[in-house]
Amino acid sequence: MARAIWSGVLSFGLVTVPVRLYSATETHEPTFHQFEEGTSDRIRYQRVNERTGAEVDYSDIVRGADVGGGQYVMLDQKELDSVAPGRSRSLDVRTFVDLEEIDPVYFDKAYFLGPGSDETKKTYALLRDAMADSNKVAIAIFVMRGKEYLAAVRADGDLLVLETLFFADEVRNPSEEIGNLPGRLAASQQELQLATQLIEAMSGPWQPSDYLDTYTDRVNKLIEAKKNNEQVTPATEAPQPTSVTSLMGALQASLDAAKTGRSDGKSRRTAGRRRASPRTGGSADAGDGGKTAARRSAPKKSASRKGVA
Repeated sequence: MARAIWSGVLSFGLVTVPVRLYSATETHEPTFHQFEEGTSDRIRYQRVNERTGAEVDYSDIVRGADVGGGQYVMLDQKELDSVAPGRSRSLDVRTFVDLEEIDPVYFDKAYFLGPGSDETKKTYALLRDAMADSNKVAIAIFVMRGKEYLAAVRADGDLLVLETLFFADEVRNPSEEIGNLPGRLAASQQELQLATQLIEAMSGPWQPSDYLDTYTDRVNKLIEAKKNNEQVTPATEAPQPTSVTSLMGALQASLDAAKTGRSDGKSRRTAGRRRASPRTGGSADAGDGGKTAARRSAPKKSASRKGVA
């Protein structure tokens, strides 16, 4: 059983639901350490007092805010929590919005949000089912580990999922970051038609299990090969950019290949649509009129992001 990383109450109106927050994702990259080149000497980092050079225990470290002139204001966690009493244990819902209204660029990290106790399961389930039926997402604010978070809480099958969001002023304006964004180019109608047909031919249902981290697999094979003094075949180089003069030919060849692949894999994809869900054990489109699949639909990209040209 996983350990909750935060616990508190989710409040909407005058209703409060005790909840617990759990990590929803994990990584599988190999663990690397740092060494001085040409030796087997590990490189280690220490927390050191810059005046005395002595190492300092983490429990003895406090935070200080620079107020100028070489002066600092020291703050401990209790003082930081005191400026917003209760916020570190309250997930305060401000509004409910349509899922499609949230631009995916605002999403940061996903967490599972479980009921706080067996006694409050009914209230938890009521909120979950009401949000699923209305296709609404709760926008809330809470404090965790000394930082305030904006969050979106949505229904996902049998549970609620909390996804932290970036605040508006944390999302950069792409027109200010990228100086060579193209406008509407004068592509030929045939080129545009072929590109559209290629997108349609390559379209299909979202199946997360179809995508694997092959790079990590290759790194692990490289580690194993070096361990056994074996040779490793280098990966192929990235393809060269398609030139304007060969664009039509590349589009047509890609479309022909996509149509062939789609024809060969049609039966496999049809069967895959009824693959058992890893969390519910059932089909994503069977027995509930499609509600489960609708709850798990990805948010559509909004065309009206604040502050974005």
